[in-house]
Amino acid sequence: MGWSLHHPHGLIYHAPQYCQRGYTLYSNLRGYDANLIDMEGRICHRWHWPGGINYANLLPNGNLLFQNLAPAEKLPMTGIGGSSGGLVELDWDGNLVWELKNPWIHHDFQRLANGNSLALMWDEISVEMTSQVKGGFTTPEDPAQMLGDAVREYTPSGEVVHEWKSYEHLDFGEDVICPLEGRREWTHGNSINVTPDGDYLVSFRQTSTVGIVDHETGKFTWKWGPGDISHQHNPSFLDNGRVLLFDNGSHRRAPSTNYSRIVEIDPANNEVNWDYRGEPPISFYSYQISGAERQPNGNTLICEGATGRFIEVTSGHQIVWEFINPLFADSARLAGGSASGQANSVFRAHRHSHDDPALQGRNLDPANYANLNRTLGTA
Repeated sequence: MGWSLHHPHGLIYHAPQYCQRGYTLYSNLRGYDANLIDMEGRICHRWHWPGGINYANLLPNGNLLFQNLAPAEKLPMTGIGGSSGGLVELDWDGNLVWELKNPWIHHDFQRLANGNSLALMWDEISVEMTSQVKGGFTTPEDPAQMLGDAVREYTPSGEVVHEWKSYEHLDFGEDVICPLEGRREWTHGNSINVTPDGDYLVSFRQTSTVGIVDHETGKFTWKWGPGDISHQHNPSFLDNGRVLLFDNGSHRRAPSTNYSRIVEIDPANNEVNWDYRGEPPISFYSYQISGAERQPNGNTLICEGATGRFIEVTSGHQIVWEFINPLFADSARLAGGSASGQANSVFRAHRHSHDDPALQGRNLDPANYANLNRTLGTA
């Protein structure tokens, strides 16, 4: 963090009467632990994996599904943000349940109702296609074969039963890389979600584009973003039919300054129905990662990822809960990593209500982690 050693961390503010009560799950980028904290910011449960926990989801049965750290050997995607070694599933007590080793998996994944796992993946696109992709700055190290994004559905045994290759449905004239980004990847997908209709909701950082893809045809039924948002993350489909996303705002078009905001957009007419931004705007900013999650009470949980800051805001833009991650992990290979090589950055955070099936019958007493909480100053 770019703050003094005396800057506060842990729980900063809590207005219980206005909050969506529950437990918040998060893990440090390039860390080895996933933490479940209560509304007071105290760790109530923790999973540890020696292969690293980059980003994790809590499944309805209480198991943890996550991406581990990328392998050490040099591969076409080495060093790109969002890299992983594959997917790992642990039970509540940290025992290995399932693993899918594949370094082409990156950024995001989802466990489907049928028990299969959906994963965002890289493919190497052809030399001919690479030459036709527009935008980005060139360097002597640019690969002859750029990386493109694909989505694949895996059975528990590792069989691919469905795939969508984004690069087969993009337009060279429309899907143009930001001029301030490199050309190792065309789109840099950073999110995959499934809509109630079973279609894919995707996000492409390099081209500042979000879209909905028909599961059967592979064609875009909605595509939006360039000129309106900049290098966004984490679009999610809301019950009202709108899409909520974190508009990072890095490389925002002049004369605007860089700032982040949360956007609720209606795919039916491309109208922004709600947004949240800081006051002044630069007070809320994450140039990378981050996410937003609508809560049952109408509030929005926001992960300002680069600074490890989580806030819960009302529809009227009031902050009713604020927490700054007191944990640090290796940032040496992250863009903009700190001089010390350590950062408290978090890809995303998720809030789980007290009645979530994953938490039923679980021991969530923070006293089980009393020493750790005291060390972190969250006891």
